[in-house]
Amino acid sequence: METTKRSTFKLLFYLKKNAPKKNGTVSIMARLTINGRISQFSTKLEINPQQWDLKYSRVNGKSREAMEINQRLDKIRGRIEQYYLRILDKDGTVTSEKLKNTFLGLDSNELTLLQFLDNFIVDFKKKVASGTRSKVTCFTYSILRNNLAGFIMFNYAKTDMVLKEINCAFVQDFDYYMRNEKKNSQNTIWLYMVSLRTIIKLAISRKLLYDNPFVEYCNIRKDTDRGYLMKKELEALIEYKPMEKNIEYIKDMFLFSCFTGLSYGDIKRLDKSHIREFFDGNTWIILRRKKTRISSNVLLLDIPKKIIAKYDDTANNNLLFSMLGNRQCNVNLKKLIEEVECLKGKKISFHVARHTFATLFLSEGVPLESLSKMMGHKNIGTTQIYAKILNEKVGRDMEEVSHNFKELEAAFS
Repeated sequence: METTKRSTFKLLFYLKKNAPKKNGTVSIMARLTINGRISQFSTKLEINPQQWDLKYSRVNGKSREAMEINQRLDKIRGRIEQYYLRILDKDGTVTSEKLKNTFLGLDSNELTLLQFLDNFIVDFKKKVASGTRSKVTCFTYSILRNNLAGFIMFNYAKTDMVLKEINCAFVQDFDYYMRNEKKNSQNTIWLYMVSLRTIIKLAISRKLLYDNPFVEYCNIRKDTDRGYLMKKELEALIEYKPMEKNIEYIKDMFLFSCFTGLSYGDIKRLDKSHIREFFDGNTWIILRRKKTRISSNVLLLDIPKKIIAKYDDTANNNLLFSMLGNRQCNVNLKKLIEEVECLKGKKISFHVARHTFATLFLSEGVPLESLSKMMGHKNIGTTQIYAKILNEKVGRDMEEVSHNFKELEAAFS
């Protein structure tokens, strides 16, 4: 049996004064000394050298910056001491190089969180290239990766973490970091947490992680005011005749979305194979949504039929329309809105057309279940948001006209 041999262990923080940055700051380094052997690494922290207390290896003063850096140095010391004891208990001896590599995550063959996420993003980009997943969603995962890297360095003073280290505390602390350090909104945090949960579920399914770190975490999306056009506003847009061809085109695409509920991404990839005649004698759009891969079945009404006929054979590769980039579409849409008198000053993006479709047809009596099927929602709960919007509008409308009944109310009393 191997006996445990206690080593002479020392950790010292010092400044790398021979390599100052352009802004005058220098890196704070860590020096591990075990049995006379030295290993060094950067803490990824920087300060003005005049702030450094050489005697205590800390930052002078009680400023917020000084307190934050000292707290992070304390975290580094605490974690290194934990690793030292863990290695000593396991192997019976510790070297400075072994301790340094363990702390930096270089001494383990186990997959780390950021490595796993990087591999996931590489695979996701292939799906984007094939047209099966959204570029926007891929971008969300990339931003999540950056936020996680920043959080791990901030909270653990490390560049990465082994997947098995991810626990409930990690998830809660990441939420706190996003909320208080990054100052993100409730819905932004919700979005990144949904993405992180997807990564964690995949790791669990591949037996890389056994306990679900989200078991104690709860966060809900805050309902926001989804913009949409009123029926009279939609009528005004239909009647308006733009002078410029590109503005006329964006008007038609926007109206096509208003009467089909299809998003910009789905209209952009819509081709002739998605237009089908059903046994009921009607023409339908049948496709799976790009974002969710959920089936979306929409009856073609007269307005979208006329728009399809208007641009017949103007696009390549069997596509129905030759759409501009989403950003340019919104630029042209903004110009259009400023030209329509009753819409001037209204904040409208292309996605407002999809919300208009939902509220318009819901107000005309289309059941939630049917609307959910047309819009390709994963669950009816998403569709119910539009019912809530309509209920709130009813309440506001009643409040606006309530003063008309004041005389009657006075007579009654």
